[in-house]
Amino acid sequence: MIELHSWPTPNGLKVSIFLEEAGVEHTIFPVNIGKGQQFDPHFLSFSPNNRIPAIRDLDPPGGGEPITVFESGAILFYLARKYEKFIPTDPRGTMEVVQWLMWQMGGLGPMAGQNHHFNIYAPEKVPYAINRYVNETARLYGVLDKRLADRDYVAGDYSIADMAIYPWIVPHENQKQNLDDFPNVKRWFAAVQARPAVAKVYSEKDALYPAGEPQTEEEKAKLFGLKK
Repeated sequence: MIELHSWPTPNGLKVSIFLEEAGVEHTIFPVNIGKGQQFDPHFLSFSPNNRIPAIRDLDPPGGGEPITVFESGAILFYLARKYEKFIPTDPRGTMEVVQWLMWQMGGLGPMAGQNHHFNIYAPEKVPYAINRYVNETARLYGVLDKRLADRDYVAGDYSIADMAIYPWIVPHENQKQNLDDFPNVKRWFAAVQARPAVAKVYSEKDALYPAGEPQTEEEKAKLFGLKK
């Protein structure tokens, strides 16, 4: 049994996609980041960076105490290795997947995340920051488009690399990106979107993660690390 402590952000949803794709029994524990629940001492005890998602594996390989994992890329790698799914077993194939998983973790996610922040959430518009992150997001889309020019999926067969990248492409309009400019990404995006497990995750997320009361200004300041 896997406990998934999460919220329906791109990083949270990528783990849900794996669990659905692999048919892994799991329980979801919502961590409402808009309400500051990521700072709860229990959550911090296994996710010290106060970020979602995190998992607790109650039936770890070899038995013993539960294994806890934070950071979404590490979680995907752990689950893929444990269940021997969506990652090749040979060293070359493994590293193809891991490289693109790290590309998402170190590039696409942070840049698109800053893009979201300055375009949508920042209390004031900063043109330099908006242009910087919109342009860098476009560059990364271009890298992905070139990679997909001669293959169906990012690392050959469908893998945790695709699961990691896809949720960050879903909000492409908020990132000021037009998929028509990236035809290979557009084709790949449609293929991943059509997978039953992916469709299930996105259709059920609002019911599984109720937002509750509107966010207060104090809660917003806490979420974005602003001093009040």
